[in-house]
Amino acid sequence: MGSATTQALATTTAALDAASGVDLDVARELFAAARALGDSSQLSGALADSAAAPEARTKVIADVFGAAVKQATLSLLTTVVSQRWSSASDLVDGIEELAVRAAAVADPAADVEDELFRFSRTVAGSSELELALGSRLGDAAAKGALVETLLADRASAATTLIAASVARSPRERRVRQLLSRATKLVADQRGRKVATVIAAAPLSDAQVDRLSAALSQRYGAAVSVNTVVDPAVVGGLRVQIADDVIDASVSARLADLRQRLAG
Repeated sequence: MGSATTQALATTTAALDAASGVDLDVARELFAAARALGDSSQLSGALADSAAAPEARTKVIADVFGAAVKQATLSLLTTVVSQRWSSASDLVDGIEELAVRAAAVADPAADVEDELFRFSRTVAGSSELELALGSRLGDAAAKGALVETLLADRASAATTLIAASVARSPRERRVRQLLSRATKLVADQRGRKVATVIAAAPLSDAQVDRLSAALSQRYGAAVSVNTVVDPAVVGGLRVQIADDVIDASVSARLADLRQRLAG
């Protein structure tokens, strides 16, 4: 990610935080705009062209989307194209990120992080489902409809919108990776961090609460804990938060012991 994109993302996130009237319709319209621009390299390239005057870029946005979206959506899209982006693909990704964050804002009571994580594990556990969602030959609308069917009555409207939208427009990315990215974006929008904890057996609610409290104290922010059960760790825990890894698993200790004995 280039420095221009980093600054642009910070500005657009701040604009979302200051916006009023952000609901799921706004998030849905932002996802649709990201898909439209992702499908048109000519349009996305023109909007990401820093040589063009910002006024010209915002006029294009108004001409293309103005009559079809809510005022809050148009205002956010105007902010997006007013920024400098390192590439056209970064601009499209930036709109998609804004859509994920908007969904988190629109449905603050929903446990979106946990629901997205659980769905990502469902995808990871089914090669057939992952193939159906990841196939380049599959119809985009059908992929979104499949996700909506799978999550019907099982997840919030915000989670369903996010998951179905990223499945419709993977743009050469794996759906599991997109769901993981969306989980982290929702947590960040809500001022939290996400910890992925790998354990040999399921953790009790009390254990999750204690671990979350300890990690929150260590990182100075609320930490949501997502647990993955993997018997290969034997015992103990492996915790990952962003690029930080805390490996206190028995398997890691055994591997370290083997290295010492061999050395």
